[in-house]
Amino acid sequence: MEHSADKSREIMRMLHEWSDGRREALEDLMPLVYNELRRQASRYLRRERIGHTLQTTALIHEAYLKLIEQRDVNWQNRAHFFGIAAQAMRRILVDYAKTRHREKRGGAGENLPLDEARFIAFKEKSIDLIALDEALTQLAKFDDQQARVVELRYFSGLSIEETAEVLKISPATVKRDWTIAKAWLKQEIGK
Repeated sequence: MEHSADKSREIMRMLHEWSDGRREALEDLMPLVYNELRRQASRYLRRERIGHTLQTTALIHEAYLKLIEQRDVNWQNRAHFFGIAAQAMRRILVDYAKTRHREKRGGAGENLPLDEARFIAFKEKSIDLIALDEALTQLAKFDDQQARVVELRYFSGLSIEETAEVLKISPATVKRDWTIAKAWLKQEIGK
């Protein structure tokens, strides 16, 4: 347990150094967070269609390139960092799906199977990643917090408590927003 606490403190120290303008801090940080980023990327890619050509390492490297573009971020904690990394991975996969969709001229978008434990409302149904992204964008227009809850819970794999910590809201609020957002997305995507 102490090792984990030491690692979290070290991650936060490097995130603060990075925020303070020390660009090398991200390079120092990557070995500490690489395995978690790899797990995150693997979770995403497990949901992709069979034969998906984007590999875990490529997704991590693309996310890294997006992370180094982050400026003036006041890192709250390690969950905040992984939330931003998840946003980057989501953008990469959506862009990839859109490109593949355009290449297929009229073909279906990339399907993202929704894990039953993560998104019970959809029950073993595969969902079009582009449609999910568009629905989340719509949701964010009228309730940004609910959209962030979905992004952090579903795309980042954060727990209710971690999501609450990142968003600085109560776990009860996360649970409520999660339930409402799932129902709304189910209706929106099911159209």
